[in-house]
Amino acid sequence: MPTVFSQIIRGERPGRLVWRDPVCAAFLDAYPLTDGHTLVVPVTEVDRWTDAPDDLMAHLWQVVGAVGRAQQVAFPSRRIGLMVMGYEIPHLHIHSFPTNRFADFDLAHKDRRPDPRRLDANASALRQALREAGYAAQVDAAQA
Repeated sequence: MPTVFSQIIRGERPGRLVWRDPVCAAFLDAYPLTDGHTLVVPVTEVDRWTDAPDDLMAHLWQVVGAVGRAQQVAFPSRRIGLMVMGYEIPHLHIHSFPTNRFADFDLAHKDRRPDPRRLDANASALRQALREAGYAAQVDAAQA
């Protein structure tokens, strides 16, 4: 059975996609730690990051870098936090999120009832920052 991430990538479930290319997609976390919290996920279902081929991991890190730099513009913060855990959903995903303090890494602080309008605004802001950074093709593919 496909993971919820595969279903979002294929458009079978709603998601606020901000990036799409043939290898991966990026979309806002439905229960964000901070504004702009984004997941970068390969199209191919891989459970553990240690099972992913090197070229896939290299591509994911390139996209995480682009997303992180755009997050810094759209959501000014001290740092961009990253986490690779894999306990929630058995599909490799990298969390990238603006952070101002170490406590922002605590998943117990996820917003379990986010305002959909705020999520939409966050997705728009991140898409705009990605476009301005030269990634319009990937943003447009995410919205197609």
